[in-house]
Amino acid sequence: MVMSLLELRHIIESGLLPLKCRCTADANGDLTIELMDEYAGTNLVTGGIPIASLQTSRDIANLIAQLRSEIASSASGLNRSRA
Repeated sequence: MVMSLLELRHIIESGLLPLKCRCTADANGDLTIELMDEYAGTNLVTGGIPIASLQTSRDIANLIAQLRSEIASSASGLNRSRA
């Protein structure tokens, strides 16, 4: 079963709450995800994610976990540099 882009975007954006998230797709079938953590003052942009690689709930959950880890790492690096 193929999921629509609208459904995929909703799942990803909901899974990353309370972070602000914007998902966009290009003509090549790749996603770009922009995360904004206003509390920590960090942004993360990840592009070139093939939509075809997100076919199962596990694929999507792994992507969300990876994005959360990356934004947490960039926030902790920012906090260390401020000290």
